[in-house]
This record gives sequence, structure tokens and C-alpha cells, in this order.
Amino acid sequence: VGLGLENIMAVALPDAVLVADLSRAQEVKRVIGVLQAGGQRQATAFPMDHRPWGHFRTLAYSDRFQVKEIVVKPGAALSLQSHHHRSEHWIVVRGTARVTVDDSVRLISENESVYIPLGAVHRLENPGKLPMVLIEVQTGAYLGEDDIVRYEDLYARS
Repeated sequence: VGLGLENIMAVALPDAVLVADLSRAQEVKRVIGVLQAGGQRQATAFPMDHRPWGHFRTLAYSDRFQVKEIVVKPGAALSLQSHHHRSEHWIVVRGTARVTVDDSVRLISENESVYIPLGAVHRLENPGKLPMVLIEVQTGAYLGEDDIVRYEDLYARS
């Protein structure tokens, strides 16, 4: 709530809020630089990340774990991939997922889960006609999006 305010800009994200006088809008770049220098994720990572197969949203983040909500479009699939630094737990909360873990492929329904061990080659697909939603819990020494080794990708990402 703001009362009696004039000439301000306000930007609210789930994990950060910026309020500034409009005359100082150009200084936002400097604020971002200070946040980056301090290692703050808000400077470089947005809460929702859109991908060709759907989107994900970070719900919680720490130095050894991350929790995401992942929404996969009907008929879409994530790349066949592995990670060097993290394992994952997937819990389906809406729809059905086709999950590949190494040589095993199975369907996971609502309220079912699967564990993806460190280094396992895996893929997530939505074989249904409605968006599929799951909660992913990542654990490991490094949780960056650049810890993805892609083997196959429908969207030609490397």
C-alpha cells in the first residue's frame, strides 16, 4: 500500500521489490551491479523461466538445494540430459509424466514421485492433453542451469 506518492516506479517480484523516484530510473543499472557484486540471485535470475516445452518457477533456493515448480505443455518433452553436480526428486502434482531414467521408462501419475540420481541420463515428457505440473527438488554442490549435459533435444538446443 502506498499513499500520497507521486512520480515513483515500483517493481514487485516474488523475491524482491524495487521502489524508486522516476527521476532516478536510470540508476537501476547501478543497483543491479551492486546486487551482482554481492552474489544476489535477483540480479540475474527471474522467478519464472520460459522454455520451449513450458516453464519453471523457483520456489525456494539455498546453497545445497533448490525447489522448482515445472509446467510441461501437452505433448512436450525436456531434453534427454544428465547433471554432474546434482540429483533430483520429481513429484507429479497434476497430470501424468513419462519419465526416463537411464534404461527405464515409466508413467508417473499425480502424487507419485521418482528419484533421479546424480549422473543419471533422464528425460521428462507430458504425454497428456493438459499441462503437467510437478515439483522438482534439486540437491547437490552446484545447482546452476549450466549443469545440463544434453544428449537429445526436440528444440535443437546444445
